[in-house]
Amino acid sequence: MAGAFIYQQCLDCGSLQLQTIPEDLSKFYPETYYSFAELVPSSSMLQFLKKRRMELFLSTGLSFLSPSYGNWLYKIKPNFHDKIADIGCGNGQLLYELWAAGFKHLEGFDPFIKKDRNFSDSLKLWKKPIQESKTTFDLIMMHHAFEHMHKPEGILKTAYEKLKLGGKLLIRTPVSDSEVFQVEGSMWVQLDAPRHLVIPSVKGFKELAEKVGFQLNEVEFDSDSFQFKGTELYKMGKTLNKDLLENTFTKKEEKEFNKKAFELNKKAKGDQVCFYLTKLDFK
Repeated sequence: MAGAFIYQQCLDCGSLQLQTIPEDLSKFYPETYYSFAELVPSSSMLQFLKKRRMELFLSTGLSFLSPSYGNWLYKIKPNFHDKIADIGCGNGQLLYELWAAGFKHLEGFDPFIKKDRNFSDSLKLWKKPIQESKTTFDLIMMHHAFEHMHKPEGILKTAYEKLKLGGKLLIRTPVSDSEVFQVEGSMWVQLDAPRHLVIPSVKGFKELAEKVGFQLNEVEFDSDSFQFKGTELYKMGKTLNKDLLENTFTKKEEKEFNKKAFELNKKAKGDQVCFYLTKLDFK
């Protein structure tokens, strides 16, 4: 992004926070922003196949049945009738895929989308924060949305309030523990200033989540080659876009990036994680 932005880092836990938040963040989320791309629908036949695949995947966990958007579903094992919310849903593609795979109660919340969108009684997108919803959910997800919100404790408190007792919270986010940040500093692609307002460390997130009342069940490092490809493009002085990410690097470089990402994840040094949490009755 154009301009200079300063992050503060907690001396205790290592979490990062943008020092000064722009008054109008909407201009940093133009219509061309990746999460607002046109939703890709599925044919009736493809929906049928996705439903069968999802049923088999949730019952067996077989990796070749895993949907392209992640393995996290098997760890949570939601019921098809669970009420599921996605905060920072963008165009709603993820919720649409869940709907096509058979889930019945899906709601997305994103103040930056153009308008509310009602796909069916089973799938609705709202141009508002989840705080304005009267629904309580079995599962709340934030897929690379947590880092875009400037009051992390308030976010977690809201999620706690909107979850049923025993409900699950899934948050995927960059983390400041990453080796690529330690090595590359301000060139790290996941800083993405000023859109990324908060980038937690694992320690900082755990302390905050437990303070709110959540149990942190698992931290899964799930970073990939993007941490290296995006960072290298920034170092070249190039603008980040899909075409450059797909065509700048050789197959050999791609293989090396993927191998390194896998190794860093095993060492808990990758640049993004999936936090699995449960709402407990601590209060």
